[in-house]
This record gives sequence, C-alpha cells and structure tokens, in this order.
Amino acid sequence: MNDTPASPAATAAAKPRATICIDGFNIALAKGSGIATYGRNLLTAINQLGMDGQVLYGPAAKRSSNNVVNETALVDADRPGKKMKRFDRFKKTFTSRFGRTVWPITPSGEVVWPSRGGGRPQASAFWAAQDLFQIGNRSFDAYRKETPVVFDVGEVKKPDAMHWTATLPLYARDVPNIYTIHDLIPLRLPHTTLDDKATYMALCKAIARRADHIAVVSETTRQDVIRLLGVSEDRVTNTYQAVNLPEALTSRSQSDVTIELEGVFNLGWKDYFLHFGAIEPKKNLGRIVEAYLASGLETPLVIVGGRAWLDEGETALLNQVMKDGGPSAQRIRRYEFMPFSLLISLIRGAKATLFPSLYEGFGLPVLESMALSTAVLTSTGGSLPEVAGDAAISVDPYDVQAMTRGLRALDADEALRDDLVRRGLVQAAKFSGEAYQGRLAEMYGRLGLS
Repeated sequence: MNDTPASPAATAAAKPRATICIDGFNIALAKGSGIATYGRNLLTAINQLGMDGQVLYGPAAKRSSNNVVNETALVDADRPGKKMKRFDRFKKTFTSRFGRTVWPITPSGEVVWPSRGGGRPQASAFWAAQDLFQIGNRSFDAYRKETPVVFDVGEVKKPDAMHWTATLPLYARDVPNIYTIHDLIPLRLPHTTLDDKATYMALCKAIARRADHIAVVSETTRQDVIRLLGVSEDRVTNTYQAVNLPEALTSRSQSDVTIELEGVFNLGWKDYFLHFGAIEPKKNLGRIVEAYLASGLETPLVIVGGRAWLDEGETALLNQVMKDGGPSAQRIRRYEFMPFSLLISLIRGAKATLFPSLYEGFGLPVLESMALSTAVLTSTGGSLPEVAGDAAISVDPYDVQAMTRGLRALDADEALRDDLVRRGLVQAAKFSGEAYQGRLAEMYGRLGLS
C-alpha cells in the first residue's frame, strides 16, 4: 500500500476546473460600452486563473433545435421584428418572476463573430433565453421581483457560480451569485441620469440582499455601497479593473501611427488634445469645450463620443460654435463613432487626454491613456484620484478656469508632459492583468471557487 501523499501539482491537476458564467447584457451591444470592456477583461482573467468562462445572453430569437442557428442569434444584425402582442408581453412579464430556463450553446467554429464588437468572447460555452434581460427588467419595474435563472444542463456543464457584471434583476438558482456594482451615480448624481431613482434603489437593495458577494471597481464605490446600501464590509471586495489592450495595436511603430493619423485625420503626432467617451452629463463635455475655447490654444481638440442621454446641455456651446463655422470651429473635430483600432491610435498620438469627469466608478479612459504613454488631465471626482494617483493634472471638475490653466500648461510644457507619461506608466502598472487576477482569485477563493 502506498501512503505517499499526492504532490500539490497532481492534486491541482486532478481538481475540476471551476466554471464561472458572466452575463452578456453589455457584451452583446454592437458598439460596446465600458461595462462590455469590463466583461471581456473579466473573461480573460477567469481563463488565466485556470477557470472556464461562460456567457449568458438574452437574444431576440426563440430557441432552435440547431446549435449553429442558436449561436447566430447571439450576434444577429438588428432588424425589425414582429411586435410582441400585448397579452404575450404581459404574460412573459408576469411569469418572469417564477423563473426562466436558459439553454446551452456550444461554440461551433462556423459563425464569424463581429470583430468590431470584440469578436467571440473567450468562453467555453454560452447560455441563452429569449429576451431574458428585457423581460427581466420589465418584470422588476412592474412587480419588484427578480427573475430566477435555471440552467438546462446537458452537454454543457452548469456553472459553479454566476458573476453578473451589472446591476440586473436576475439571479441564478442553486449557485453563488456575485454582482459587480460599478457605481451608484443615479443616487449620488441623480441629475446626470434618466433612471427611475426609486426603482434603481429597490434593485440595488434587492441585489444587496441577494448577493453572495459584491465586487466593486474602486474604493470610492465600495464605500458608497457600504454606506448607501447597508452592506457589511466583508461582503464587498474592491477588485479594481485592468487595462487589456491588444499587442497588435500597442506594438505598432510610432511612424506607422503617425502616417495613419495624418492620412485619416490630418493630425500630427502629439499635436492635439483628445476627449473620448459617451456624451452624457457626468463626462463634463460642456465644461471641457468651454475651457478649451477660453484657452485660446491653436492645438486642435478631438472629441470622440456618441450621444447618450441628457446631452443637450453638454453640447449646446459645441453645437453653436460648430454651426457658426468661425475660427473656433476649425479647431475642434467631433466624431460620434470610432473603430477601436483608430481610437487606440488617437490615444497614442494625443498630446493629452482630457477626462475631467464629474464622477466615475473607475475611469477606464484615464488608465488606457496612461498605459499608452499619453499625458492626462482629469478631475477630483469620484474614483478618478484612485486611478490617476500623482500621474495626471487633476482639477475640480466644476472649475472651468482650472481646466483652462491645465490645458495651457500641457500645451506649452513638454517636460511636464514627459514627466506625466513616466508617472503614468508606473501608475498603470498597478492595474496590470496580474494584479487584477490576484484580486479576483482572492475574492473567488472566499466563495470556494479557487
């Protein structure tokens, strides 16, 4: 009889890989979002931790008997569909609280996923239920009841845990449920969002009661969750975020990027300011434009961002300047959408990124810019000081004159920009993939998922 204990390596090899499913609510968006980026980075980290990742979708199509057809529904083009009959909509909304069964989909290798949406997620399997998120949200709005999700197990392994990447009124039955709360901006800055605040608070409170654990992306949000939702400190983990930029884009030579910037935008290397992000009140675009115009600088300002909500006040001055067509209009470039590869080039080639947001749960544009060797002007709002550290010019987001002074300093002082770039690379390293994986591993380990 051999009583020699198995080696740790052999024990680890024999232990089944934990499987974690995340929701595809934001990942499914055609133009992506900050939370979609978070979800994809989370999947990458899950795989690098030696676990299996899965994604749960809520496509418009019904279940098919054909796996390939089911997979196509996850990336199908938006097209006019039949309007749901009133009774059917009521029935689905009413019954959602009693549970939705989600069906498995295995990657076929036959479906070409859209590259501009990030390509096929790094997942071993998918799950789906028709209109899962839409009906779930309607049901909570109407009845204040969350929708339970039941996995129709068969060829695909049921996940060991469900990690919801946003505040969604759903939960998975019989497995641990982890929820990421990125921020509580509808409660902290109610004038910047269109959410029904009573419904939003009810949803956050339901998640606080239901969650086996809550992940947040900054200490600012962690304290907001503890204070506003009454969650005990031991149930909330700050994992921060990581920046995960494709090497194929970051390793391109400066000369290649310079040629691209000149050819596509008629812009020179480190010869313009850049602001990117959805146009909504918290991004503070109105004050950015005001400060830039007041600076009198000739260095162009490039704005990349589609309209989100309550954008009228943010774009009023910008629209008037562009409409007048005078000298000021020639200094500003505005693009509603930018392919990811071109956006990376714009960030790399910018003299500085301007991101003086009113409040952020994290502030990924700041981290991305620092990681790409671009100086940053940001604000003291929300979590931004945590992300920027001492590697950016930080101003009061309501102080237009302070922004103007910061812009002039960045434009005139190359030594200042070089120092911010050096500091930025050091600061960005604190949010490396390895550091993120370590924080995730510790959180998952507390739930027995390591």
